[in-house]
Formats: sequence, structure tokens, C-alpha cells
Amino acid sequence: MTFLKKYGYGSVGYNFFIAALVAQWSTIINGLFNQIYLDGNDKIKVSMQTLIGAEFAAAAVLITFGAVLGKVSRLQLLVIGILEVVFYGINNLIAVKYLKYADAGGSIVIHTFGAYFGLALSRVLYSKDSLDNPKEGSVYQSDIFAMIGTVFLWLFWPSFNAALLPPDYVAQQRSIINTYFSLTAACVTTFVLSPVFHRGGGKWRLSMVHVQNATLAGGVAVGTASNMAINPFGALLIGSLAGALSTVGYVYMSPLLMSFTKIHDTCGVNNLHGMPGIFGGIAGAIVAAGADAQTYGYEGLFSVWSARAPKMNSSEYWELRDMGVKFNVGDQRTASVQAGYQVAGLLVTLAVAIIGGMVTGFIVKRSFCDTPTQEQMYDDDDYWEIPDSDVGPVAKV
Repeated sequence: MTFLKKYGYGSVGYNFFIAALVAQWSTIINGLFNQIYLDGNDKIKVSMQTLIGAEFAAAAVLITFGAVLGKVSRLQLLVIGILEVVFYGINNLIAVKYLKYADAGGSIVIHTFGAYFGLALSRVLYSKDSLDNPKEGSVYQSDIFAMIGTVFLWLFWPSFNAALLPPDYVAQQRSIINTYFSLTAACVTTFVLSPVFHRGGGKWRLSMVHVQNATLAGGVAVGTASNMAINPFGALLIGSLAGALSTVGYVYMSPLLMSFTKIHDTCGVNNLHGMPGIFGGIAGAIVAAGADAQTYGYEGLFSVWSARAPKMNSSEYWELRDMGVKFNVGDQRTASVQAGYQVAGLLVTLAVAIIGGMVTGFIVKRSFCDTPTQEQMYDDDDYWEIPDSDVGPVAKV
């Protein structure tokens, strides 16, 4: 998020702050919802899995931050982080207890949720003061810093999608391979398409905005299906379409959102996280509709979709037990029913995110939350100690 020329300290510093805050807060909220309410424990147990879950919640909040980058104060961001984690926990509770859909890499519960929470929040906080601000732009050095962030994300995205999968060879290997191929496809597609939209004077130029963002869209979109048997071709297809969708989104969708809905999206989270997240959720539903035991094996099938396991004491239950198949009791869903629940999970996530974002927006819009003035937007000067420099704090770093 360091692309803003006079907001580099705020971009890095507030990311650091909100990630540290939310990691602690989400450990409590997720524990209350999942361990105490669902499992009936009397204490919240901390493990590597709960820690990763807390960091995923932090990721959703940071995605939201991208939609309002430069337009909110530290106090507003603190309140946003605290409230969003509660809505995030509610959505996760619905997903785990009732809908039971597969979303290993969080295309739905992390990326779609964080993006549309942020867009709803941005709509409520809309102000003409944030528009046409000369500080809302980049310089050469700030874009280099942002590109370094992109490279780190691109490199580590496979481990992000595979982090919460069972530590067995098949599940994690499949997720890492699918994510890698999807990322490579998105990267190549972005480099091919970007010059098409920036040609003139006989030159075909690349846009750094596209390269910083759309190259990552493959990792977002393949998240839901990352541990599914989509084969390299499926991963490449998802990545290519996601890269194209994101690139086109930056060219056309961002101006349309601003013109027709008054949603000002500073970082373009709709293009990187929102639309690719929805696309990933739909792709996961399509794959789920065709999943069978012949492809996955019974244990593999039930590992990806726990609700497809047989009900207790059903004929299929005893048949599989006699065969020596290991599984936990499920809801005995068919492939088509499970696909329906995948779509339902996407729709519910959108509803919770939009409602939560609007509620949070109305709260942080109040004067007690220290809303920044027009002069303070996209500028570190009033919030940070800035070294003397003629070229701005980002270049100084």
C-alpha cells in the first residue's frame, strides 16, 4: 500500500499497527465463537491453527483498509478493526456451523468479505474532500516500494492458501501447485493485457498499477478451489481469467463504481480481492458440483467437503465403515447440493460484509472518531515526524 507519494509512513505503520491489534482481538473473538460456543470448551486454547486463523482475520481487515487508505484516522482504523473482526467471526460461525462449504484459501471468507466490507464502509464515509486530491497519486520511488510488497505476496501466496490444510502430502501439495500455476497465469495475462489499455503514440506501455495488483489476482481466485482436483489446466484457466478480470477492473470498474455508486476505492480492492474473490467462489462451486469419490477417494472427498460424509447409522455409513474408510459423520450431501451451499456461502458473506461495513461506517463517521480533514488526507505530515526533504517521506526512506 506504499504507492501514495506522501502517505508511505501511514501505509506501512498503520498496517503494522492494525495487524498486531487484530491478531490479538481475533484470537479472542474466534475462540469465543468456535471453541466456546461451538465446541463447548470453557477456555480458549491457542495453537498454530488458531494463530493462523487470527492472522487471516487480520488479512481481511487489511484488505478493508485498502479501500479507505489515506482517508481514515488512527482512531477510526482502530474502531474499524475491532468491529470488523466481530462481523468476520459471525460470518465464519455461519460458514462452519451451518453452511459447511469448502474455502481453503479464503477467496470467500477473507478476500470477498474484506473487500466488500471495505467498499460498503467507503460508501458510507464518502466525502467530496477525498476526491481529486493531488496527494492521491504515486511517484517513481513509492511505486518501487509497493512493487516490492507485490513480489513478497506473490512468492508466499501458495503457503497462505495451504496454511490451514491438513498436514498431509496430498492436500498441501495440491494447494501449493494449484496456487502457483494460477499466480503464474495471472502474472503473464496481466503483462499481456496491460499495454492494450495504455497504447498511444506508437507505444504500448505497461501500467504499474496493474503489475502491482492484477498479478496477484490468481492467488485470490484459486483460493476456494486450491485443494480441489482442478489439475494444472484448471489452475491456469482460473489464474488467466482472474488476471484479466482484475486488469479490466482497474481500467473500467473503478471509474464506474465512483460515477454510479460514489464508492471511492483508494487501492482498488474490488479489482484485486472483490471480483476475483467472487469469481473464485463461483469456480469452487462448479468444481464441487462435479466432485466424486472416484477422483478424490472417499477420505479425500470428505476431507475437502466434510458435509458430504454419510450421516450416522445410514446405510452408506456402515458400508464405508466396513470398507475401512476413515471419516467423521457429515450431512450426506450430494455433489449438486454441496455446490448450492458453496454459492449460499458466497451470498451470505456478501450480505454480512456489506451490512457490517455500513454499520461500521456510520459509527466511525461520528465526530468523536477524529475524521481527518481534506488537508490531512493522503498525507503523513500531521500524524508522523517527517524528516526534512523536498521529495517526500517515501523517497527519503
